[in-house]
Amino acid sequence: MEAKSAINGFAHTLLDWFQTYGRELPWRLTSDPYAIWLSEIILQQTQVKQGWDYWQRFMHRWPTVDDLAAASEDEVLREWQGLGYYSRARNLHFAARQIVALEHFPNTFEEIKQLKGVGDYTAAAIASIAFGQPTAVVDGNVYRVLARHFGIATPINSTEGKKEFSALAQSLMPEASGTNDENICGLYNQAIMDFGAIQCTPQSPKCIVCPLQESCEALRSGKVSLLPIKQKTLKIKTRHLIYIYIRYQGETAIHRRGEGDIWQGLWEPLLVDENTGIGIKGKLIAKDVKHILTHRVLTADFYLWEPNERPQLPDDYIWIKEADIDNYGIPRLIDILLTKL
Repeated sequence: MEAKSAINGFAHTLLDWFQTYGRELPWRLTSDPYAIWLSEIILQQTQVKQGWDYWQRFMHRWPTVDDLAAASEDEVLREWQGLGYYSRARNLHFAARQIVALEHFPNTFEEIKQLKGVGDYTAAAIASIAFGQPTAVVDGNVYRVLARHFGIATPINSTEGKKEFSALAQSLMPEASGTNDENICGLYNQAIMDFGAIQCTPQSPKCIVCPLQESCEALRSGKVSLLPIKQKTLKIKTRHLIYIYIRYQGETAIHRRGEGDIWQGLWEPLLVDENTGIGIKGKLIAKDVKHILTHRVLTADFYLWEPNERPQLPDDYIWIKEADIDNYGIPRLIDILLTKL
């Protein structure tokens, strides 16, 4: 009974805090599962501040899942430009067509998880926020709050840690009230995520004014800065790219990037490599332009080539009017390079 009281107290404290300090976000003003799903996909690898504008643009251009499903992949990729992790955009578009084929938005954790690009966290968030299901979310913010409050030293990116934190998070989930006037499960999940983003932050957490300070094990033991623990596995790679922008009678050549590499499905100018058989040509416009991705650092040289005859290119390159390049989804790095012309 004592343990049950502690669990209820933890959730109750977070819900009280959330009522006063929770973030006011546009997708929290609706119960539309499409709008909530869209926000969760955008925020998978994106900060709220940046994702907000993209969510609004998507909702304005495609206000329903049917509208999004009817769009072309190029249109979706173009609207996504600048957010990175473009597989999210392709999965979003594919999943929209899955939903339309189902003729309803899936409303259980298991059904939602069947959507392309949706894992445990995203499915739990949608199921709880949109449909009031008692499915606990576990993201970076939740890991941090739980690790510190309960003093858990198990690495959060280990198999053991993922199981331990997932089970703990689910055990802390308050039970649904059974009434329709308040979605306690969705509110709790949003509360613990906001608590980690605003109160129990990675650096300089607000421990002095924390409503959980009396029960926080990390604060008691002086280990706030040490938790959570994460195993170091990430290796940063570097890569150098050389692009040639061909300008011939108002047209330029681009090709779509293939599978198994960065920017799958996006378009780019002539890339100089062993496959094209074309060496560096034209005038150097920019050199060693740096662009940072999560797992690698890119640098790029950018040339402008204005040949007297249309050059022969590999079959996967197409010629388009220069003014039409905005109609194609291109990586953020290419967008930066094009501004230097």
